[in-house]
Amino acid sequence: MSAILKTERVSKWFGEVIAVNDCTLNAGPGVTGLLGLNGAGKTTLFKMLAGLINPSQGEILLFDRKLRRDSEVFRKVGFCPESDALFDWLTGYEFLVLMLRLMGFSGDELEQACLDALATVGLTDAADKRIGSYSKGMRQKIKMAQALAHNPDVILLDEPLNGMDPVSRRDIVKLIEQLGQQGKCVIVSSHILPEIETMTRNIILIHNGKLLAEGDVTEIREAIDDHPTVVAISSTDNRKLASILAAKELVAGVEVDQNDVIIRTDHAAAFYKDLPDWLVESGLEVKSIRTLDDSLQAVFEYLTGDHYGHQ
Repeated sequence: MSAILKTERVSKWFGEVIAVNDCTLNAGPGVTGLLGLNGAGKTTLFKMLAGLINPSQGEILLFDRKLRRDSEVFRKVGFCPESDALFDWLTGYEFLVLMLRLMGFSGDELEQACLDALATVGLTDAADKRIGSYSKGMRQKIKMAQALAHNPDVILLDEPLNGMDPVSRRDIVKLIEQLGQQGKCVIVSSHILPEIETMTRNIILIHNGKLLAEGDVTEIREAIDDHPTVVAISSTDNRKLASILAAKELVAGVEVDQNDVIIRTDHAAAFYKDLPDWLVESGLEVKSIRTLDDSLQAVFEYLTGDHYGHQ
């Protein structure tokens, strides 16, 4: 497929710190996962792709038009940042109205776009509540709503699942898949490999500001098949949750400590896909889900080790 978004040898440095180094990528229709450990350069790359900051060198092209030199092309980009800088005194609806007015919307078109975006992310019932009263997951959703409300062709989602409960995660993953199926160019970042595996098979790996590899996630998975994933879940009844999860075939081991249920799985992608349904069936309130043993580290150790030569 032809590329919608391209970068040509893009770099960004801040003083002596190189955040992104000589990055060339081509993204077409569908979902692409941008995987990197915290501090790898994902957010800096996203800010350049969204036109928020200039590359120190190189060029970014959207539909073969230079992003920073063609203001009209900005309407084709939707960006959901990782950082949270929302206007807490506005309601969700008022926030979207403001964002869409800045994009040139008005009248009935503006109102319908706001209502559609709220419905898309599951915030219709919270439309008239002030953002300051939103939970972390709801704040993530309103950021996604503003990224989608103007129907962009390119959608950049920086760690969009942070802070979401299991049901919301499942719904947003389905939404991301649907956007890709509609022909949108969706790039979604994460530092958790199984999280990306639930959305797409196409991944780009970034490490220390450099793109290490891109392609089908199966090739990467084959390199780390013997590397288990460890997940910590906190709920209102950890012993009951441990009993439920211990019976699941995808769970290799379960422990209960003072605050969490610690689960080990050798099939991370399938585990993360089924986990929301298990938690809903349990009837328990889930307080947090954390990946303790980040299998992504094993990927980078593999790619920068003897197999590819040290870099």
